[in-house]
Amino acid sequence: MRLSAPSRVLARATAVLVLALGLATSTTGLVAGTDAHALPVTDGSFSFSGDADDWISGGQSYAYSTASEDRLDISADNANNSVRLWVDGANGDWWSLDLAAPSGNALAPGTYTGATRHPFNEPTEPGLDISGNGRGCNTLTGEFTISDVEFGPQGYVKKLDATFEQHCEGGTAAARGEVHINNPAPPAELDLGLGIAVEGTASTLNGKAALHGTVTCNKPVQVDVSGDVTQVKKQKLIRGSFTTPVSCTPGTPAAWSATAVPTGDVPFQRGDVEVDARATATDPDYAQPVTVSETAAVHLKRA
Repeated sequence: MRLSAPSRVLARATAVLVLALGLATSTTGLVAGTDAHALPVTDGSFSFSGDADDWISGGQSYAYSTASEDRLDISADNANNSVRLWVDGANGDWWSLDLAAPSGNALAPGTYTGATRHPFNEPTEPGLDISGNGRGCNTLTGEFTISDVEFGPQGYVKKLDATFEQHCEGGTAAARGEVHINNPAPPAELDLGLGIAVEGTASTLNGKAALHGTVTCNKPVQVDVSGDVTQVKKQKLIRGSFTTPVSCTPGTPAAWSATAVPTGDVPFQRGDVEVDARATATDPDYAQPVTVSETAAVHLKRA
């Protein structure tokens, strides 16, 4: 029975937990890595095979590709030091591959020898790890060669051509394979703009300060606008905060309005206040929060 993508992901997560528990009594154990926001590969393939005594492959050959409706997801860390590939086979197989340069270096074309198990490799060593289908190495040695690699922002991997060889537990048997990724140009990062109107109102009824402004964006997003208001009157410090959501669509500034409630007994009054505002939204392509800040002097009128 073929699993849908969400079901395969759940199955993979369960198997990772089982594998981790199975190795918990060993010296190091398997620690499931945390991914940056892994993006689906639009055009790619992953294949490997192993010697008869190789634990990971079991002496078998495996091949997956987007053309065969296998799901591949890939991400890099923010320093482009390492990449992780997740493979969810249409037949229910699941694998992950980690390739990492020594600490402080970005992955670049070349051969990386003396690799040990990522992410437990020493800072001076490259890292490698292929595991899945309930099988993993506690310790490993190996090497990999990067023929071509190209990154975008926020862990985006545009291109990756690499081969690898891995030996489990100091053995001579090996798993050998290759990965080829060819993604389109990376999406632009989310760009937010925040404006604060220089005039607002101070209510004579409840002492609240009413503020407004605009936000701009280059992608459709839900933006949270929040901030702090400070006023000094007759040597008394008046403070309050505000927050409000606004839907932003590219091309047209989206208006926002909010009310700041004074934190003490003294109400906001007619006159100047300082407004420190922030606009925050999650980039829909990279699943990363983006925040912009703005400070403005605002004159409050009575209302």
